[in-house]
Amino acid sequence: MQDSVQQGARLPVSRFLVGGITLLLLSKIFLATTLDFYSDEAFYWQASKNPAIAYSDLPFMTALLIGLGSAVDSYNTLAARSLFILMGSALPLLVYWISKPITNPKHALESAALSLCLPLAGFLGLLAVPDVPLIFFGLLAIGSFERALRTNQLLYWALTGSFVALGLCTHYRFFLYPAAALLFLTCFRAEHKQWKNPRLWLSILVASIGLIPILWFNLSNQLSSAGFYLVDRHPWEFQASGLLHLFKQAGLVTPPLYIVFAYTIYLMYHKASLGDRSAALLLSFSLANVLVYLLLAPWTDATSTSIHWPLSGYFPLLIYLPYALRSAANLLGTYFTAQTAHRLVIAIPVIGFLGTLTALFGVGSQAFQLQLQPLIGAGVLSNKMAGWTQFNSHVDELLNREFVESPLLVTDNYYTLAQVEFAGLTRQGFTLDEQKAVRDGRLTQYQLWHKDRLGLERVAASEYLFIAEDSTLDTAAKHDMLSGLCARTERLTHLGELNLFNGDKRFSFYRGTALYSIEGLEQIQTSACPFPSIAWIDTPRRGAELSGVIDVNGWAFNEDIGIDNITLLIDRESLGLVDYGGNRPDVVEVMQVMSDPNSPNIGYNYRFDSNQLDNGSHQLEIQTRNHLGITQRFGERTVEVNN
Repeated sequence: MQDSVQQGARLPVSRFLVGGITLLLLSKIFLATTLDFYSDEAFYWQASKNPAIAYSDLPFMTALLIGLGSAVDSYNTLAARSLFILMGSALPLLVYWISKPITNPKHALESAALSLCLPLAGFLGLLAVPDVPLIFFGLLAIGSFERALRTNQLLYWALTGSFVALGLCTHYRFFLYPAAALLFLTCFRAEHKQWKNPRLWLSILVASIGLIPILWFNLSNQLSSAGFYLVDRHPWEFQASGLLHLFKQAGLVTPPLYIVFAYTIYLMYHKASLGDRSAALLLSFSLANVLVYLLLAPWTDATSTSIHWPLSGYFPLLIYLPYALRSAANLLGTYFTAQTAHRLVIAIPVIGFLGTLTALFGVGSQAFQLQLQPLIGAGVLSNKMAGWTQFNSHVDELLNREFVESPLLVTDNYYTLAQVEFAGLTRQGFTLDEQKAVRDGRLTQYQLWHKDRLGLERVAASEYLFIAEDSTLDTAAKHDMLSGLCARTERLTHLGELNLFNGDKRFSFYRGTALYSIEGLEQIQTSACPFPSIAWIDTPRRGAELSGVIDVNGWAFNEDIGIDNITLLIDRESLGLVDYGGNRPDVVEVMQVMSDPNSPNIGYNYRFDSNQLDNGSHQLEIQTRNHLGITQRFGERTVEVNN
């Protein structure tokens, strides 16, 4: 009779587990098909096409997994992400595998089901990023280590070392897993005997093989990879924003579940203090990941530390989470009725699972920019994984129309180059990126591949295509890039622009004719360089209150080309052409204007009656048009009309 009751209790959990895994798996497959590559994924795909045991930011594992998936179809996002989807979908099963010998089959099922209610965990696998194999191998290492300690079987000791080695071949952050194991063996007295166990040392020896890729790359490249992760990436100065780490994590985990996780840590510590080895073991793995990032948050990379880095610390807590929820229900029962307490506890995983679905929807919404943008407005949705299909189609059309043979291709950032290569549109590409590539720890890798600025300097070509992503590139940086290209090119011609999602994602394209290498430079470009305009609105200022007759004034110039006209826009509608040509020697001096044909007469003014506008908020900006017919918008700001 008791067995049948327990069987009935397991049935709803089993159904939720199977249904949840199926729902998330189908959602990930659908989104993996419709979402374009994220910049990190595109880089790892590039790495997979250049096999090595380590790269500038990571060892080989992520690139290997993408490469194996892409072997089915080289230019298919679902194929590239396929192994990550399988790994991410298997995480609940690994939680069950770890939990079953520690608790019981019923609680193990509940722990597996609860893993779907941890938003970042349920989301894992959609993107081909290193967190997926990191946690996958981490859970395998934890489960093997627990069995090795309990049974002392050689197989489990060997598996522990092997999974740790694979984890070390995935990411630097995996170091916290073996560190947690050593912490446990040091602090938990009952396991001090393991230091005399030769099988432990065999496991450590096997695990140390995973250090070879990291050591090889760093010793071969002046410790550039380790320097990035341990020094360059972080400010190492106190930042008050890091104190928000707890609140950001609570928001990502969902506040109710985060509170219960804290309570789980308390219960596990109590069990560990009473000699419970499993509780002490899992607590070590959890705290090593959670506390390190919590304590370092004010001094480290705030974006990554506060988002996904602590995720490894939550998985060990899932094993004892069912026990914590039952304990929480008993506590709530002293203040509420048993039914109310039960509902409050059930609400915790329900909210968590809704958080998982929200995370999937939030990322997946990028695939439906055109449908959603009219409803929620421009500039709201992220477009990091959207628009690349349209972009690649545009580039393909441009190449077929403007070039007889496949030209050399140059981009302003590394992820645009990676996207073009993923689409199979170029056989020789370079990036001028020395900002984001440095910030992401990838410049060294592009230098090793000879795809960076220095690599381009050694190359000569009859033609090339330069692509600039204007929506992420500031005007000054673009000016510098064009200046460098023009110095080596006989003629650089603007081919047009591509505006996606109402301008949220913008590109400009240039055709270069006769590119000379630095060594073989025989002549300097003589035609006008198609520099972008640079402009500003001096008045009215942002948030200004307007009434009566208003003067709009500022300055604009365009080196080599010159400004043709400037239009004042209110709420993106033309109000009229401004008077351009005012004397502004101050701007010429400060901005170091050198070759604008209108200089120093680069000021403008426009007077209009604000009574023609409705009272309230309005968007004010200017649009410049240079003598090549290229238009740009500047100075967008909100003003208040009050007449």
